[in-house]
Amino acid sequence: MALNNTYDARPQHETAVGAGIQLLLLALLGTAIGMGPAGWLTGLAFAFATWAVLARALHRSCLRSFGPANRVTLGRATLVGGVTALVADSFESAPPVTLLVGLTAVALLLDGVDGKVARRTGTSTALGARFDMEVDAFLILVLSVYVSTQLGPWVLLIGGMRYAFVAAARLAPWLNAPLPPSFARKTVAAVQGMALLLAGAELLPHLANLTIVALALGSLLWSFGRDVRWLWRTSRITVEAAAGGKVLELVGR
Repeated sequence: MALNNTYDARPQHETAVGAGIQLLLLALLGTAIGMGPAGWLTGLAFAFATWAVLARALHRSCLRSFGPANRVTLGRATLVGGVTALVADSFESAPPVTLLVGLTAVALLLDGVDGKVARRTGTSTALGARFDMEVDAFLILVLSVYVSTQLGPWVLLIGGMRYAFVAAARLAPWLNAPLPPSFARKTVAAVQGMALLLAGAELLPHLANLTIVALALGSLLWSFGRDVRWLWRTSRITVEAAAGGKVLELVGR
């Protein structure tokens, strides 16, 4: 029993190591740019929240191994924590754009790596997929906050749409049904990060950045609209099939 408990605790240990690396990154950023209180507090809050939520999820899932793919995702989460701290600090002082863009670019480039690692090593799990999705969603939210200071509050729709969908699903449970795999959905999701990164880098004229982000938002609205429509039609078919089955049961009696 003692051996089993020690083995089961290993994933929790890895999340603690991840939190430690996050603190180290914050310390390096703080030393490099003289990060203010907003950046420090936000970065520390992200590190603690990530550790607490992930530790609880691991405990509930009873995973015996954290897995190589989750380690990649945890590394991306560490980078996202750094980006979050820099964005928060940008409200107090001029942001180090090159550093922010660099951390974001690496986090986005690693986005597809964890999935490939999971498939090649046969370590795909529901927890890993959810962890990956939440890291992606939070990075897009943080980037949308940063770019909204340049292009306007409407950019927040990009980062907030997924969270609005989750909130809506609490009121309309049919939105929780699993969606079929979609290359278009994955492409649209990837476009959001690239568009926000490009706009945040401020390499192009304001009008060009505005157009790129507006097109990205349009594609996201289309993708969510298509998925919501599919979920609605599927839920209606399920309800009608269930109602038909009850009618046949009553007739049979």
